[in-house]
Amino acid sequence: MIHAAVNLLWCAHGRVGGSEEYLVRQLIGLAEVATDITCELHLAARLADAHPALARHRLRPTRLDVDRRALRIPAEHTTLALATRGADLVHHGGGTAPLWGRGPRVVTVHDLQYLRLPHYFSRVRLTYLRAMMGQSIKRATVVTTPTAHVAATVTAAFGIDPDRIVVVPHGVPAADVTDTEITDTRRAHLGDTDGRLVVLPAITHPHKGHLRMIDAFTRWSRPDDRLVLIGGTGTAEERVTLAIANSGIGDRISRLGRVSDRERDTLIASADVLALPSEEEGFGAPVVEAMAAGTPVVVSDIPALHEVAAGAAVIAADTHNGLVDALDEAITDRDRLAAAGHERAARYTTEASGRALASAYRRAVGQEGDT
Repeated sequence: MIHAAVNLLWCAHGRVGGSEEYLVRQLIGLAEVATDITCELHLAARLADAHPALARHRLRPTRLDVDRRALRIPAEHTTLALATRGADLVHHGGGTAPLWGRGPRVVTVHDLQYLRLPHYFSRVRLTYLRAMMGQSIKRATVVTTPTAHVAATVTAAFGIDPDRIVVVPHGVPAADVTDTEITDTRRAHLGDTDGRLVVLPAITHPHKGHLRMIDAFTRWSRPDDRLVLIGGTGTAEERVTLAIANSGIGDRISRLGRVSDRERDTLIASADVLALPSEEEGFGAPVVEAMAAGTPVVVSDIPALHEVAAGAAVIAADTHNGLVDALDEAITDRDRLAAAGHERAARYTTEASGRALASAYRRAVGQEGDT
């Protein structure tokens, strides 16, 4: 039996984008497939309340305000380190780990965006990541990444042995959306027109491509079309709001903010196209969510999205009209994309994600190959 302590204190509910769903889903999958592993999750109460399925593991909620890094980071180096001393391994899910601590440790690296796009980070945040990411990765017994692309960037940036990295893909549970819900959702956004519904599901951080999407939609759309933006408030929120106001077609663009899982699933299933025009992604879970629903997908031309989509999405060229052309292709090639998407999405289950995480834990404690 392996007893793992999992640090989720970094995971401020609704503020860390897809990283939250990634860790939550793989831990749910782990509970489904690995009877030889028990987990104790150290997390904020808000995160536990938002994801009741995490109660399959033992929960250790904190009263700490994890939204405040100035409080959370010292706690990871003190209180958390003391609370996890008896574990067989400690899994740090946010890319960084305390400077000290004994025993096996697993560190999840979602991406290395701060190396490629440092201008999107505050000076304080960038300084912290530059100081902590490298040492956290080098001191880890095992590093987990969502894609082979991220694994390769970690190896290239820090020179660690690729055998110390385990790819743990996103696990995307099947969404049970009814035809009635789809009809009602399309009517709510399109009325009784034959307009086309485009959905961009991402927190409004600058690398997510909202500004590029608004510009392309302004040039591509017809009067009855609608663009719906869903996701939490990020550092580019004001710029996104201003771009909508200045687009000249603000009545065709809706900014709904963070919505419930059910609303998200229904919007994705109801859309004619899901767009994810990011400059950087570690994985891109909405791509799989859309493919599972049979919704055509348009993504930017970056390695992680190539890897995840693998021919089942339209790749938007990095040109002035690239996204406009990709939207056209997604509409005209809908049937092929839907079939290819269903087949591709079948690979990304919570069970597969849980098995990969279990493999990482077993490798960390020297039990790889055991079941």
